Amino acid sequence: MLKAYKYRIYPNNEQKIQIAKTLGCCRFVYNQTLAYRKEVYEKEKKSVSKIDCNNYCNRQLKKEYEWLKEVDKFALTNAIYNMDAAYQKFFKEHAGYPKFKSKHDNHKSYTTNNRKGKWVIQKRSDK
Repeated sequence: MLKAYKYRIYPNNEQKIQIAKTLGCCRFVYNQTLAYRKEVYEKEKKSVSKIDCNNYCNRQLKKEYEWLKEVDKFALTNAIYNMDAAYQKFFKEHAGYPKFKSKHDNHKSYTTNNRKGKWVIQKRSDK
């Protein structure tokens, strides 16, 4: 059984900027890979896998948009995998076609992978 933990965080100004950048980049990558998938299907009638979308992000999008390299690569990969999961649900569970993400949506989140203690949550001292 897997466990998930949810924490409330109190980031400083520098961390707030980095989180905002990551949220924006995840939304951008989600939308770009969804558009890429739609475009390839319309032109070639060919399905695109999440690996193809990940390669598209790493090989093309990161070259065109240098600022994508400033954020956590795992968050971008997870955004692609979330888009793929929504796309798969569309076919398997008869859910609606995946929607493009909006800047103005109040539900902003991203997922990352903890690697070598990169993310550390320190206990807040209330002194």
